[in-house]
Amino acid sequence: MKVVHGEEEKTPVILYNGLRKRKLFHLESITTLHDKERMWGEHLHDLDEKNMCRNTPIPLAVTLSVLIFVTISGNILVCLAVYATRSLRNVTNCFIVSLAITDFLLGALVLPFSTLYQVTGDWPLGAHFCNIYISLDVMLCTASILNLFAISLDRYFAVTAPLRYPMLVLPWRVAVILAAIWLVSVGVSFVPIHLGWNTQDLSVQNIRKGDVAGNCRFELNPTYAVVDAFATFYLPLVAMCWSYHRVFRIARMQAKRIISIRRGSTSMPGVTQLTLREHKATVTLAVVLGAFVICWFPYFTFFTIMGIRNEENPPRTAQSIVLWLGYTNSALNPVIYAMLNRDFRSAYTKLLCGGRRCTESRTKMTTMEMGLKIEPDSVHNRVELLPTTCVMLQDIENGKS
Repeated sequence: MKVVHGEEEKTPVILYNGLRKRKLFHLESITTLHDKERMWGEHLHDLDEKNMCRNTPIPLAVTLSVLIFVTISGNILVCLAVYATRSLRNVTNCFIVSLAITDFLLGALVLPFSTLYQVTGDWPLGAHFCNIYISLDVMLCTASILNLFAISLDRYFAVTAPLRYPMLVLPWRVAVILAAIWLVSVGVSFVPIHLGWNTQDLSVQNIRKGDVAGNCRFELNPTYAVVDAFATFYLPLVAMCWSYHRVFRIARMQAKRIISIRRGSTSMPGVTQLTLREHKATVTLAVVLGAFVICWFPYFTFFTIMGIRNEENPPRTAQSIVLWLGYTNSALNPVIYAMLNRDFRSAYTKLLCGGRRCTESRTKMTTMEMGLKIEPDSVHNRVELLPTTCVMLQDIENGKS
């Protein structure tokens, strides 16, 4: 240490990246002991991430690339199926298309950069783009659960109030709900992250003097973690579970009525088939909700705990597992539609066959699905069953059945 004009000349302490000999920051520019400890911890944590990613880069990259491809192609298929199939153009599927668009954007705008960061352990695109990437991630995840919340409400009104359904769920109201979903999603992502409301010192993350270069961190403080998790996940989740519970109770009661109708009279097969189709659609959407809970509940629990504990360097392995488990949900929804919804399955088959009419074995519906046996010809000769419950019921009341 040299002394110049009676003052000690400080030798700068410089940290270097473990993979690239690149200057990161000077400890002399960091004033407090807490900041020095935080910077050293981030640096060592960053080196651990890079060493871990060196071990299995190729299998990991291939696996995540397949997930991205399935996510993008599957959700494009959902949108094309609704666009090309008349029977799928209904109010419920407006929310499903919105969900598919959300998942597609997640696969196209977020997952490639998540894969890059996961595989290499390094963020080469700069701090400002890192904050945009994190904001997109939070926004699209929030939009997913709010779309599912809207879908559950739509199912609730369709089953509990079928005659009032067309008066309650109007096109302009659907548009307002979808606009509100995206506005709220932007409000909990871009706004707080770019104003620094999510960090412990209320400064914008990743661009502060002394932040580690090549690192893209989503920082949390207890207030932001709790408010965001409960407002955009836990409370809507409770509301969705309650609405589906009510729907299933009513579905069970209506199933008993269907059995009594079948025993007493077979003059209303259209109503029976339509009611059961509505119940089957509700079960499908409940499975979508269940998949969402399984995929995202671990992440939001981990997210909340880390925020409450002011954890600056959460366990890398655990964070990666819960995060990519959540991302997997965006690839599952199109698969769930194909497995549990015959209309979507038929639309997928037509699209994948290049517009030609594909030969698909038409299995007879079981007694649980139909409640009674209806010949295909008799159903076909009737007026075509519309996907919206209330329109069909109104036609029946007017003597058009």
